[in-house]
Amino acid sequence: MGIIIWLIVGGIIGWLASMVMKTDGQQGILLNIVVGIVGAFIGGWIGPMLGLGGGINAGISVMSIVVSLIGAIILLAIVNLFRRGRVR
Repeated sequence: MGIIIWLIVGGIIGWLASMVMKTDGQQGILLNIVVGIVGAFIGGWIGPMLGLGGGINAGISVMSIVVSLIGAIILLAIVNLFRRGRVR
Protein backbone atom coordinates (compact mmCIF):
# COMPACT_ATOMS: atom_id res chain seq x y z
CA MET A 1 0.00 0.00 0.00
CA GLY A 2 2.92 2.35 0.71
CA ILE A 3 4.22 2.30 -2.87
CA ILE A 4 0.79 3.23 -4.21
CA ILE A 5 0.66 6.23 -1.87
CA TRP A 6 4.19 7.23 -2.99
CA LEU A 7 3.10 7.07 -6.64
CA ILE A 8 -0.11 9.05 -6.12
CA VAL A 9 1.39 11.70 -3.86
CA GLY A 10 4.55 11.82 -6.00
CA GLY A 11 2.48 12.40 -9.13
CA ILE A 12 0.51 15.20 -7.50
CA ILE A 13 3.63 16.86 -6.06
CA GLY A 14 5.48 16.52 -9.37
CA TRP A 15 2.53 18.02 -11.23
CA LEU A 16 2.29 20.95 -8.79
CA ALA A 17 6.05 21.57 -9.00
CA SER A 18 5.93 21.51 -12.81
CA MET A 19 3.06 24.02 -12.72
CA VAL A 20 5.09 26.32 -10.44
CA MET A 21 8.20 26.03 -12.61
CA LYS A 22 6.15 26.26 -15.85
CA THR A 23 7.49 22.97 -17.26
CA ASP A 24 4.12 21.20 -17.25
CA GLY A 25 3.84 21.07 -21.04
CA GLN A 26 7.27 19.47 -21.37
CA GLN A 27 6.74 16.43 -19.16
CA GLY A 28 4.12 13.74 -18.86
CA ILE A 29 2.61 11.87 -15.94
CA LEU A 30 5.55 9.47 -15.59
CA LEU A 31 8.08 12.28 -15.30
CA ASN A 32 5.76 14.09 -12.87
CA ILE A 33 5.76 10.99 -10.64
CA VAL A 34 9.55 10.69 -10.82
CA VAL A 35 10.01 14.40 -10.07
CA GLY A 36 7.59 14.15 -7.14
CA ILE A 37 9.25 11.10 -5.61
CA VAL A 38 12.79 12.41 -6.07
CA GLY A 39 11.61 15.81 -4.82
CA ALA A 40 10.18 14.15 -1.71
CA PHE A 41 13.55 12.47 -1.17
CA ILE A 42 15.39 15.78 -1.58
CA GLY A 43 12.89 17.56 0.66
CA GLY A 44 13.15 14.80 3.25
CA TRP A 45 16.92 15.19 3.22
CA ILE A 46 17.06 19.01 3.27
CA GLY A 47 13.93 19.68 5.38
CA PRO A 48 15.28 18.49 8.74
CA MET A 49 18.49 20.49 8.20
CA LEU A 50 16.39 23.64 7.83
CA GLY A 51 14.07 22.72 10.69
CA LEU A 52 11.09 22.13 8.37
CA GLY A 53 10.44 18.48 9.24
CA GLY A 54 10.75 15.37 7.12
CA GLY A 55 9.43 14.27 3.78
CA ILE A 56 6.77 11.70 2.99
CA ASN A 57 8.54 9.07 5.12
CA ALA A 58 7.63 11.10 8.20
CA GLY A 59 3.97 10.44 7.41
CA ILE A 60 1.63 12.36 5.19
CA SER A 61 0.89 15.76 6.67
CA VAL A 62 0.65 19.29 5.35
CA MET A 63 4.29 19.95 6.29
CA SER A 64 5.56 16.79 4.57
CA ILE A 65 3.67 17.77 1.39
CA VAL A 66 5.14 21.29 1.52
CA VAL A 67 8.67 19.97 2.13
CA SER A 68 8.27 17.48 -0.74
CA LEU A 69 6.98 20.23 -3.03
CA ILE A 70 9.96 22.43 -2.16
CA GLY A 71 12.28 19.50 -2.94
CA ALA A 72 10.57 18.92 -6.30
CA ILE A 73 10.84 22.62 -7.18
CA ILE A 74 14.55 22.54 -6.29
CA LEU A 75 14.97 19.48 -8.52
CA LEU A 76 13.24 21.16 -11.46
CA ALA A 77 15.32 24.31 -10.96
CA ILE A 78 18.51 22.23 -11.11
CA VAL A 79 17.28 20.42 -14.25
CA ASN A 80 16.43 23.79 -15.85
CA LEU A 81 19.91 25.08 -15.02
CA PHE A 82 21.54 22.21 -16.87
CA ARG A 83 19.03 22.18 -19.71
CA ARG A 84 18.93 25.91 -20.47
CA GLY A 85 21.73 27.43 -18.46
CA ARG A 86 19.32 29.46 -16.31
CA VAL A 87 16.39 29.07 -13.94
CA ARG A 88 13.00 30.33 -15.13
